[in-house]
Amino acid sequence: MSKIKSLGRYYVFAAAVALTLVFLIGSFWVQWSLALACVFGALSIMGIYDLTQSSHSILRNYPIIGNMRFLFEGIRPEIRQYLIESDHDEEPFSREKRSLVYQRSKGHEDKRPFGTRQRVYDPGYEWTTHSVAPTDIQDSNFRIEIGGPHCQQPYSASVYNISAMSFGALSPNAILALNIGAKAGGFYHDTGEGGISRYHRQGGGDLVYQVGSGYFGCCTAEGKFDPEKFVAQTNIPEVKMIEVKLSQGAKPGHGGVLPAAKITPEIAEARGIPMGKDCNSPARHSAFSTPVELMDFIGQLRGLSVGKPVGFKLCIGHRREFMCIVKAMLSTGITPDFIVIDGKEGGTGAAPLELANHVGMPLVEGLTFAHNTLRGAGLRDEVKIGASGKLVTAFDIAKVLALGADWANSARGFMFAIGCIQAQACHTNQCPVGVATQDKLRQRALAVPAKSERVAKFHENTLKALAEITAAAGLEHPVQFLPHHLLMRESARDMVTGQQVYPYLPNGFLVDGVEDGFGYLERWHLARAESFRPVASDHV
Repeated sequence: MSKIKSLGRYYVFAAAVALTLVFLIGSFWVQWSLALACVFGALSIMGIYDLTQSSHSILRNYPIIGNMRFLFEGIRPEIRQYLIESDHDEEPFSREKRSLVYQRSKGHEDKRPFGTRQRVYDPGYEWTTHSVAPTDIQDSNFRIEIGGPHCQQPYSASVYNISAMSFGALSPNAILALNIGAKAGGFYHDTGEGGISRYHRQGGGDLVYQVGSGYFGCCTAEGKFDPEKFVAQTNIPEVKMIEVKLSQGAKPGHGGVLPAAKITPEIAEARGIPMGKDCNSPARHSAFSTPVELMDFIGQLRGLSVGKPVGFKLCIGHRREFMCIVKAMLSTGITPDFIVIDGKEGGTGAAPLELANHVGMPLVEGLTFAHNTLRGAGLRDEVKIGASGKLVTAFDIAKVLALGADWANSARGFMFAIGCIQAQACHTNQCPVGVATQDKLRQRALAVPAKSERVAKFHENTLKALAEITAAAGLEHPVQFLPHHLLMRESARDMVTGQQVYPYLPNGFLVDGVEDGFGYLERWHLARAESFRPVASDHV
C-alpha cells in the first residue's frame, strides 16, 4: 500500500502520457483531438526531461507537477507585494512610502483621511514636537552653503538631492530624466562612481562628480588616478562639487567587476576604459593608503578643480578609523568641505547577502558618531555633513537634520519618482520599467519628458511637506531641528527624547581630553593620523 502511495507522485506524468495516446488515437475520428494530443504530448516530453535531468531533485521525483514550485517561486515577490504585504511592511520600502513618492511626483493628493495608521504605542515609534506658536514659511526652497575655509567656489545646495547612482547601473533614459528634473528643481545629481556620461551633460543639471576607487573618467590605462583627466572632467560649470567615495552602505568594503560583455561604447566613454576588457572597481583606493594621504589627496583635488568643494562619502565601519581621518585633518590643516554618511540601509548597488545584511553601520548611529567626532575635534563648523539611506519623506529628512546632518540625499526615492516599482531586478538587466537596465527595448519604456517632471515635482512637494513640519515646530529652517525635537517610544509606557539617546557632545571635548561617557575618548586615544591601524598594536 505504501509503495502505491509512493508512486502517486508520478500520476500526473502517467496521466499526461495516457491522455496523449488517447487523444492521438481519437484524432482519427475527431480532428480537434489532435490539438489536445499535442498539448499533452508536450507535457509528456517535459516529464521525460524532468525524470532524466540532474539539476533539480524535486523534478526527478515529481515530473511535470514539480515545475509548479519554480513558477510560484518566480512570482512570489509580485504576489507578496501586490496581495499580501501591509502598507507598513518594509520590503525594503513599505507600500505607504512608495505610494507617497508616486503621489508627490505626479502632483496628486497626498493627504490621508481618518487619522494615522501607525501603532503609536509600539516601541520604536517616533515623532517630532510642535509649537503652540508655529511659524509661517512661504519659501520651501531650503538651501545650505557647502564650502569650508579653503574653498574658493562654495556651492548653495538644496537640503534634498539625488544620491549616487552610476550610468551603467541606471539606463540612459533614467540618468537623463533625473538630471533634467534636478535642473528644473534646483538640486544636485550625484554621478555615482561610473563617471560623467553624455546623459549627465545633456541634462544640464548640477552635478557632484564622484571619484571612486576605479577613478572612472579620470584614470590612466592602468586604473590609477590621472590629474589631467580629472581637470578635464571637473572643468565644466555643471560640476559643482567632487566626492571621493570610500565606501557605500549597500556593500561597504567590497569592490566589483563589470564584465566586458556588459560594457557598451557609452559606458566605456563615460568611464574612460577600453572595450573588450573587464572593468575592475577595487575595494580600496590606490591614490592614498593613510589618513594623511587621504587629506593630501583631497587638497590636491581642490587645487585641480580650482577651489570647488571636495569631500568624501563613506559608510562608518571601524569607528576608530574615522577618528584617524579626523586626526589627519588636524595634523595637516586640510579639511574636506563635506562628508556624506551613507547608512548600511542604502541599497541601489547589488551586493552579497551577508554584506547587505550584516556589514556596515546604520545611518542613525553612523551619522551621530561622525557628527560628534567632528564636534569633539572642533571641526564641525568647517565640515558640512550629508546623510543618505532610505530618506524619502519629510520626516526622514527632519530626523537626520536633527541628528546632525546639514542635508539629505536619496537614491531610491528618486528612482520611485521615475517609475521604479521595486521589482528588485536591478542586477539582472531585466528591469520591467526601464530604470536599471541597458536593454534598449526595455529602457524605451521610460519616457524622459514625463519622468523628469515627476523628479522635480517629487522634490518640490517633499520640501513643501518639510516646510510644514518645520513651521509646526516653530522653526524658520529645517537645519534648526535638534535632537530634543525628536521623541521616541521605548515601550508602551515610556518615551525618550533624541537628546537623551543621541546627544550633541561638547565642542572640543576630544582635543581637550574630556571624558564623554560614550567611549569616544577611548577610541580617540587609539587613533592616529599616520595610519589606519590602532596605536595599541600594528597587528590589528
